[in-house]
Amino acid sequence: MSIYRSILQKHWGYPNFRPLQEEIIESVAAGKDTLGLMPTGGGKSVTFQVYSLSKPGICLVVTPLISLMKDQVENLQKKGIRALAIHSGMSQQEVKLAFDSAAWGDYKFLYLSPERVGTERFKERLQQMEVNLIAVDEAHCISQWGYDFRPSYRRIKELRDLLPKVPILALTATATPVVVKDIQQQLQFKKENVLQKSFFRDNLTYLVREREDKMQYLLQSVQRAKGTGIVYVRSRKLTREISDYLRQNKVSADYYHAGLSGVSRAQKQEDWKSGKTRVIVATNAFGMGIDKSDVRFVIHMGPPDSPEAYFQEAGRAGRDEKRAFAVLIAAKSDERSLKGQVEKSFPPVDVIRRVYQALCNYFQLAIGYGKDQILAFKIGDFASRYNMQIQTVLACLKILQREGYLELTEELDNPSRVHFTVGRDELYRFQVANANFDGFLKLLLRSYSALFTNYVNIDEDMLAKRANITTEAVGRFLTMLSSHRVIHYIPRKKTPYVIFNKERIEPERLKISKENYTDRKDDYQRRIDAMLNYSFGRLKCRSQILLEYFGEESSVRCGKCDVCMEQNQLGLSQLELDRIGDQLKELLEEPCLFEELIFKIDKNEDELISVIRWMIDNGKIVHRIDNKLEWVKTE
Repeated sequence: MSIYRSILQKHWGYPNFRPLQEEIIESVAAGKDTLGLMPTGGGKSVTFQVYSLSKPGICLVVTPLISLMKDQVENLQKKGIRALAIHSGMSQQEVKLAFDSAAWGDYKFLYLSPERVGTERFKERLQQMEVNLIAVDEAHCISQWGYDFRPSYRRIKELRDLLPKVPILALTATATPVVVKDIQQQLQFKKENVLQKSFFRDNLTYLVREREDKMQYLLQSVQRAKGTGIVYVRSRKLTREISDYLRQNKVSADYYHAGLSGVSRAQKQEDWKSGKTRVIVATNAFGMGIDKSDVRFVIHMGPPDSPEAYFQEAGRAGRDEKRAFAVLIAAKSDERSLKGQVEKSFPPVDVIRRVYQALCNYFQLAIGYGKDQILAFKIGDFASRYNMQIQTVLACLKILQREGYLELTEELDNPSRVHFTVGRDELYRFQVANANFDGFLKLLLRSYSALFTNYVNIDEDMLAKRANITTEAVGRFLTMLSSHRVIHYIPRKKTPYVIFNKERIEPERLKISKENYTDRKDDYQRRIDAMLNYSFGRLKCRSQILLEYFGEESSVRCGKCDVCMEQNQLGLSQLELDRIGDQLKELLEEPCLFEELIFKIDKNEDELISVIRWMIDNGKIVHRIDNKLEWVKTE
């Protein structure tokens, strides 16, 4: 048995790797920079975790998703593997302590948000670390053509100069051919090296249903389906409304979105994973890092704004390789809404400048100041104070992020943390001199370990119950101990953060480039068009549409999506149907009667009638009032 399989069995309990995992590990072990392209649920994180555990030293993991970072660190710690994370929601003291631990402690994994890579403190501490691998998760973020470009990802290549002999493993589930090439160029791969698993999912059936009454169809679908599932919606409000509707109709359901507390989210996840909750109704915040293989259906209540997002979310169904369904319920209103999304996502440049100026005023940053500041951001308060729509603010911040002026993190639910800033001897002297704090300090020390070496997450409610006092009283004790410099107490904070990458400038000096505005707007329009083609097209296999978008040009019909099932009734292959379609398109440039077509197309009359009827039903041909057939011209 190889050392890699031995590690897999020991820590994960699996006898064998999933397809492509071992090949990626062996590629990195040979010292090759590697891009692993694996669909959602393919087990990307196992590749760098197993490899790093086989070698001395620590693995640097760069990821933009702080919630996923925290989940992976927690999961590794549960396996007895030492891991830590450094992200934007941490205080300077916490960051310093974490970097020291990574440099001098026996840790195997250091998770970093990308903006930390370029800091001087990180570069200093890096000299003391024995790094065995640089893992870049969500690697599409480094490409301006990726659907979630982060300028801070471009700083990862600075590690090349600092760690010239350490291989890079880049991982992503969603990348077009253009993005695949760009990732390797941006990370300065010594040689192109892509290990790719086909995006084809043989066990997953894609279905699109056009329905105006989505709720009724959803209920029927969930009642007919077996097993657990996910219902994706576009707003937090809808998660609650739809889960309530399902529960009222005797379906075990709950809701999930990023606005919930960390405790609430964890409980809802656990109830769903264990089967206590059958259906989770969620925004796109749900799914990252959630390892549940037996999801039997994923239903979207309307199309997302890109094939990448849809493929990733739909791909959470059927990871156990058993039959599963990805259903998109679409309505004509979705088409209008999605088309309008382009203008909403790219506000006029003068609006972007106005948002930037308001943001700097909100944080009271003077001209020439603010660089590298990390500030908690209450977006609702900001939008209300400056009379702006939250969606407009977010769209402007995303463009400013592309230009490198700032970063906006996801909303974080950071629990309260405590770290003793004095040694045990000094603490004892303080307890003797301050008897009123003695009991509470003993409770704190009994309840949590490692308080002298690290920041430790604490729960004020739990401490209050144990001490038989109010939660407010616990907060006062902690605050007073912090003022006495016995501990450093960081109260719980739930907020996104804005990180200023540059000092504040006058709004008229703000540069919004063609690449980050016009080109990205055009690219976003292409994504929307591709998603509309998937959602409302009825002439091509759904699986083929997705696979061709990701560069698999020679894919075959799946034979079981809604389009294939209709075509199967015609008894024709896709090739044959395309051939007849091309002939009809050419012949019907000028409208003509059906009788005229019979003599021009070499096909059985009954079969030709079936094909034409199918094309009329699917909006490719119209039957005019004068009884002539006409090909529908599209822009």
